[in-house]
Parts: sequence; structure tokens; C-alpha cells
Amino acid sequence: MYSRTYADKLGPRERRVLENEPTGVPEDWQHKPEPIKPEDLPLEAMLRPQRRKKGAYSILKFALLAAAVFFVGAILFFGYYLFFGGASSISARNIDIAITGPAQIAGGEPVNLQVTVTNHNREPLDEAALVVEYPAGTRLDPASCSESSCRIALGTIAPGNAAAIKLPAVYQGTAGQRASVHMEVEYRLGGSDSTFVAESDYGFVFTSSPLSIAVEGNTETVSGQPMRLVLTVLSNASQPVPDAILTATYPFGFRESSVQPQAAAQGVWNLGTLNPGDKKEIVINGSLSGETGDSRVFQFKAGSRESPGSNKIGVALSETQLPMTIAQPFLDLDLAVNNSTDPKAVAVTPGSTVHVAVTYKNNLSTSIENAVVVAKLSGISVNGTTVRSDNGFYRSTDNAVLWDKTTTDGELSHLDSGATGKLVFTFQVPHSELLANIQNPTLVISVNAAGERLGETGVPENLQSTVQQKIAVASNLQMRADALYFTNPFGVTGNMPPMAGIETAYAVVFSITNTTNAITGARVTAQLPPYVRLIGNHYLPASEKVTFNGNTGSFTWDVGEVAAGAGTNGAPPRQVVIEVGFTPSTSQIGTQPVLMQDIKLTGSDSLTGDDISKTVENITTNISGDPGFSSSNATVVAPGFQPQQ
Repeated sequence: MYSRTYADKLGPRERRVLENEPTGVPEDWQHKPEPIKPEDLPLEAMLRPQRRKKGAYSILKFALLAAAVFFVGAILFFGYYLFFGGASSISARNIDIAITGPAQIAGGEPVNLQVTVTNHNREPLDEAALVVEYPAGTRLDPASCSESSCRIALGTIAPGNAAAIKLPAVYQGTAGQRASVHMEVEYRLGGSDSTFVAESDYGFVFTSSPLSIAVEGNTETVSGQPMRLVLTVLSNASQPVPDAILTATYPFGFRESSVQPQAAAQGVWNLGTLNPGDKKEIVINGSLSGETGDSRVFQFKAGSRESPGSNKIGVALSETQLPMTIAQPFLDLDLAVNNSTDPKAVAVTPGSTVHVAVTYKNNLSTSIENAVVVAKLSGISVNGTTVRSDNGFYRSTDNAVLWDKTTTDGELSHLDSGATGKLVFTFQVPHSELLANIQNPTLVISVNAAGERLGETGVPENLQSTVQQKIAVASNLQMRADALYFTNPFGVTGNMPPMAGIETAYAVVFSITNTTNAITGARVTAQLPPYVRLIGNHYLPASEKVTFNGNTGSFTWDVGEVAAGAGTNGAPPRQVVIEVGFTPSTSQIGTQPVLMQDIKLTGSDSLTGDDISKTVENITTNISGDPGFSSSNATVVAPGFQPQQ
């Protein structure tokens, strides 16, 4: 080999003779070879390239890796710079949308948001517009905005310039509700038809609701017993709330009996426009059925109508719930009317005195304090002067009898567990004349009991129990049966006074009057003696159903229904007229024989359901009800009798 470096230093060397020297190879590796010293190496070995050290290799590897990372980072940086606005003259990131407004808003109150759009780009924004999307239910100016959004033209915004806009609106929501307003700035670039967008959001929380709902009612009720809820919707806003409605969601087992005012649909009430401070009250009466211990929840919601004519709420402005537990009656009440506890209506007659007894028992394991029992009379008007109670007070303002600790000498101030008692009062039913213009007159006695018990938390709890009984006033059904001779509509036939052996014809008139309740299945029956016969089919009017059995002498008039008010207040009574013939026997001379006997009217009161039976006196030859008749004509005379002139 040749080297300039060592050329002058290398001289000729003496050749060595190659010798065939045997080399012994050990059979194992147990002896380590002696290390070769540098000075023992030949010059050729020293001239060979040396192996790199491990440390130098690691440094080289790290340098290559760092160069690769730097290269990739440079690509990303320049890519971002070129494509995302760093080198561009227009970028959405350089458009600032500053929104100034309260972080908390009272529902239903007007709020102005201040929006400033600033262009930090080096080029102008052409045909810029601000598009605002509002939360549902926000009330906007319909002249410039649609139902829930506004679009405001900003024109051209030069570099470094800003456009300021005020956004007035009335935001509506429930207290604690979070809402946001979404804003977008749309713009075009010079010479481009494409539309670009920059956007921002403004969030806030409602601190109060424009409407509030207050519910008055017990949180406990007895299964099947009447309960009452009073809802009050109040406007808390300083601005009118238009087209508001209230909805009620009833739990399973609730049966609505009446509401005031009338609902627009089941569980939906139109409240109209509520001005600041306006109140609307809704009263719901009904009953909740279930097992003792069951828990139910009433839900009420008030808000703006979803759309004209809809019965759904678009935006809820107030929500509330009333939890209800079905409990055992705290004060067990029993109501007896005239000693009857029948749950059906108890029938009474006009003008009669009604006896009412209320018995109570404390069902709780704890005592009841300051109990109050009220029995209210509703329905037909009762004369308050006829109401009597030894230990109760009649309150004429609402027709109620009240018992408390003051009227009972402290009896109701404290009721131990299991304590019982009885409260009594009486009143008089109006007479028939006062009921003449009333159909189906009824009275309802509603007994309500209230009191306090000490709850588990030591706070007094109000309790309530109720029971009621319906009283139906029976109709005053009456009947008359009169015989006529001188005014017989069929004509005068025979002698007067009646003469033995000669038939005298009489007209018998049945008249039925009725006052308040319709009578169904009415029937009149009578019996004719053997010496009296029904003359032909003579009866008026012909539309009435009249039958006669000649073998038995039985007469029947199937009246059917007698309308309420028949024969009263100028209305005609139900009538039928028949003709009978009476042929006296000589054995009857000097007597006033019976022409018709066992006269009875039967039927059923449609209101009370009770059977009615009325009887009238027998009809004899003493027909005092006939005009022109005198008592001297009542007695049967002998043949040939000549009346004195």
C-alpha cells in the first residue's frame, strides 16, 4: 500500500521465510487470550480504519431525529400560515364579535344586547350581515325579525373598523334555566361570490320567571273523597305576557268533577294576555282514588301558546308540582240523615224536618288539636230560622253549621287518639209552594273537618277530611177523583136524585198533579161495585190507555210518565174522564151508595227512585164537587118519587 504520509518513513524490510509451524487449537474456551497491545500490532493494522465509538453514534442519531422534527414542524407552520390566514389578507379569526349584556336575566323583562363586530383583517368585509338566533319564546320586533331570528345588514366593514348594533328583545324562561343567543357574521371577499361566516355565542341564566304558579291544597287526601285545588297564576314581568295558557297533568286515579273557569280542553285553560301584576285563579274539584300510602304528583305548567289555536305550551314560563299522598282519614266521619247512612240519596218530603247526625273518630296514633267541623247545606234554599243545633253555630252567610272548641265547650280543642263524638242539627225542608218552580230539588250536606297534628319534624300539619250526603226532595204527587152529573161531558142521563130501578149515568174525572220530579210508571186502579157498570168506551181523551175487566169490575188507567209541574203554575194536569152507569136497588133506598172504590195511584219518583202510592176516598152518590148539585140529591129514592117544587 502507498501513503503520502508514511511514504518517507517506510523503508525496505527484510522478507521473512514462511515456516510451517503447527498451531495448537485448544479444545475448550476456558483460557482467555492475552490482550493485544498496540505496540505489538503491525504497522498495516494501525493503518486500518478504526470502529466508531458508541457515544458518537448516539449523537449522530439524535441529530438526524431533531432535523426530521424540525422539517415536519416547518411544513406544518408554513401550511397553517398559507392556508389558515397567516399569510392571507382575510380570516374569520381576525373578525371579533364582542357581545355585551347581563349574565343573568329576569324572565319577561326587556334586555338590550350590545354587539360590536370589528374587522382586524387587511381587507374589507363586503356585504356583511349579522344573523341572530334567539332562544325559543323570545319576543322580538315583528317588523324587523322573524319568529326566532333577526338578520341585520352591516354593509362593508373596512379594515380596522367596527359596526355596533343594539339587539332589543324580551327573553322568556323559568328561573334557573340556561339559554344562549347564537350570532353569525356573514361576509363576502372582494371579487368572490362565496359567503364566509364568523360566529359567536352569548349565554345567560334566567334569575326569575315572568309567571309564577301558586297551588293551594292539602298534600294528603283520602281515597275517593272530594278534594279541592286552587291555582293562582301571577304575572311577575314588567311587560305584558300575551296569549298565555295553563296546563294541568293529573296523576293516575284523579277524577275531575268540576273546574272554574271552564277549561278550553281537558286540563288546559286560556289565560289571555297577562298584564304586569295580573292574577288568574283556577279552582279544580275532584277526587283521587288509590291505596292508602300511594304517592301521586300533580304537575302544572304556564307559558306562551305554541301556535295560534294550539292547546300546547311553546315555552314554559313557570312550572310547579304538588305531591299528594293517599292517607287514611285522620278524622273518620259518618253522616246520618233521618237515621239513614245509605250512600244513595235520602228522600224527604216537602215541609218535613230533617235530622242530621255527624259522628267522628280520631284515627291517628297521635292527638288532634283545634279540630273544626263544618256542615254546609247547598242546593235548594233552606230557611235559616229552621236550622237548630245545641252545640253548633249556624252561619247564614254560607248556609253552614260550624262546630269548634268555642261552641263545644272545648270538646274539639284536643282529641286523643281514638276519641269519638257526635254532632247534631236539624232543619226544615221548604214546602211544596216554595218548590213549585224547581225541578228535581236536591240538598247536599257536605261535612268538612280540619285540625292540626304535630308532625315528625315538630311542625304542625294541617289535616282535612270530608264526607257528604245527598238529600232528594220527593215530588208532591196528588190525585183527585170526582163524579159529575149536571156537567157530565157525555150528556145527562137518568134521574137525580138516583131512583131505584132506573140507571143514572155519572162521569168520573181523575186528575193528577205533580210538583218537582217526574213520575214514571204511573198507574191508577179502581174497583166498580156490581151495581155499577162502565158505559161503553166512553173516556176522554181517547189517547189515554184505559181498560176495564167486566168479570172482576177492575178499572185501570196506565198513566205512564207524569211530568214535573203538571197541574201547577198554569200547566194542565193529567186527566181522564170515564162514564159509569148506576142502577140502584130498592135495598139502597135512603142510602148514598159507593160508585167507585179502592182508588189508588202508584208510580216511581225519578229523582229519589222511591215508589209512590196515593189513595183517594171512595166516590159515592154524594157528588158535592159538581156545580148545581145539592145534598138532597145524594140519597137513592123510591120509584115514583116526585121532588118538591
